[in-house]
Amino acid sequence: MRVVAGEFGGRPLSAVPGSLTRPTTDKVKEAMFSMIGPYFEGGRALDLFAGSGGLAIEAVSRGIAHAVLVDHQYQAVKTIKANIAVTKAPEKFSVIKGDAVLVLKRLAVEAQPFDLVLLDPPYAKQKIMANLTFMASNGLLNDGAQIIAETNQEAQLPESFGPFTQTHHRDYGITDVMVYGYEATDEEDGRSE
Repeated sequence: MRVVAGEFGGRPLSAVPGSLTRPTTDKVKEAMFSMIGPYFEGGRALDLFAGSGGLAIEAVSRGIAHAVLVDHQYQAVKTIKANIAVTKAPEKFSVIKGDAVLVLKRLAVEAQPFDLVLLDPPYAKQKIMANLTFMASNGLLNDGAQIIAETNQEAQLPESFGPFTQTHHRDYGITDVMVYGYEATDEEDGRSE
């Protein structure tokens, strides 16, 4: 596992020990970023189920200014911190250990919206639509934000819901990758001012 492209391209990344996380393969990671970029000019990213941190590190390597990485597992957080150290740019990352829903509530209070959201939850506990709906209604997304959701085939996410519209969908064996665009409604714009 490595950083595929950008400033940190080629640097090796560690996987989380054990079987509780499943790292995104380099091939799928490359495909994901090709769908949405592949490079960025600043902005903030949120990796809500960060695992090893590989997706957020890839996003920063490709130009995202700052990434917030969230995971509830001690081993994952330890691995994320080790992988961030490989970048030699720790100031570009914030790591939060905690439950995704509770962390989203905390981030809503801080009112610093995101431009890119990476969602790769444990397949058995997918609440992607609920997470995104909460983010939209609590000012956590900038207008035009992009969301990458990595799921298994059973998830069956819709092509659109609320202010989210699917722009890409790729099937990689047991893994589905969907990209959604976010368009703020007038009501949501009012909340984030």
